[in-house]
Amino acid sequence: MRFTSSSEKDPSSATFDEVKKSTCGINRMSRVVKRKIQRIKPVVEYNKSGRPHGKAAIEMQSYIGVLARTRVLLVDKNWTQLPKDLKEQIWEAIQMAYVVGEGGKKMEKLKEPPQLYNFIEKSQWDAFVGSRLSPDFEDVHSEQSKRREKCEYNHRLS
Repeated sequence: MRFTSSSEKDPSSATFDEVKKSTCGINRMSRVVKRKIQRIKPVVEYNKSGRPHGKAAIEMQSYIGVLARTRVLLVDKNWTQLPKDLKEQIWEAIQMAYVVGEGGKKMEKLKEPPQLYNFIEKSQWDAFVGSRLSPDFEDVHSEQSKRREKCEYNHRLS
């Protein structure tokens, strides 16, 4: 701490200069933790496609990175292979810090066809979603995923 006046000996009566924060090192998102303690939650806004945007969304994404770095082991390579209780702990920590709302749910995106494919009729879209969410398709999908994991080289390589 630096004092503004070197003649003052009593730190309680002195004013402090702003000390510049060091920018090197690990980000722990201390401002988010302070807000959690004060029970202040910023609201995360979503655009039409369901993606978060705005300052709260950017900060939330950084906070998710901090949570992943601190709670997930380095040897864990794949998010899908993590235990469900660990994922739930991370989700609860996010919900304690932010008002996430309904915009972040993936199933909401399947209700209507994407804007890019506005020529698809609602009945066709509902049939497509029903076929993709069926147990038969899930079995085929998991079988093909296992086959894909066995491939040594990515087929997109030139």
